[in-house]
Amino acid sequence: MTSHFLSDTGALTGRSLRHVTRSVDTIITTVLTPIAMMVMFVYVFGGAIDTGTDAYVNYMLPGILLITVASGVAYTAFRIFMDMKSGIFERFQSMPIARSGVLWAHVVTSLVANLISLVIVSGVALIMGFRSSAGVLDWLAVAGILFLFTLALTWIAVIPGLSAATVEGAGAFAYPLIFLPFVSSAFVPTQTMPGPVRWFAENQPVTSIVDTIRNLFAQQPVGDDIWTALAWCVGILVVAYAFAVAAYRRKIA
Repeated sequence: MTSHFLSDTGALTGRSLRHVTRSVDTIITTVLTPIAMMVMFVYVFGGAIDTGTDAYVNYMLPGILLITVASGVAYTAFRIFMDMKSGIFERFQSMPIARSGVLWAHVVTSLVANLISLVIVSGVALIMGFRSSAGVLDWLAVAGILFLFTLALTWIAVIPGLSAATVEGAGAFAYPLIFLPFVSSAFVPTQTMPGPVRWFAENQPVTSIVDTIRNLFAQQPVGDDIWTALAWCVGILVVAYAFAVAAYRRKIA
């Protein structure tokens, strides 16, 4: 059963990845938005923002990485929506393949595509002066957090991909996710924000994730932030997965 699921998921993932490689503009659009933000913040606003760091790009890169993921998963919802509308899901259901493999193929494709985007954005950040004293374990910890974050957002993307009525609706969910880092510690310290905004910024998921990644890059103590970040990622993942599976079962029932 497991080998059947893995082989089916692998074959369907190959199909989905081929669609991505044939649509290079998707990857370009996904990475251009965060890169443009990074250039604007570093070279336009960076000189006016006091973060207590030598290079502003070091401070804001973690937030840009999260925006990269949020931008990328919007295309996961789009691809699922297009498969639903084209009837390919129903066609797969009539074939002797693992039903869950259809969804997992899109999820794995999202992880691969976002990995490529994150590597490209990180490369541009290095060109712009980003430097890190992180060791191997720190980098592995950053990779693990970004993996969990991407997986959680991908399963969120599955829900509108399955249930949206229009292609615009399928991708609209990503806008709040892209906006969320702006009301966090991603670009400015939360201490500079007025009371209610500061409270929200300090208690929403992005701040703990950003602070953890930033401290790992700088080889600084992460404190309780890492546990808060992991709890947010795992909690969002579990809830999103449950709703996505329920939506999928309704569609194929």
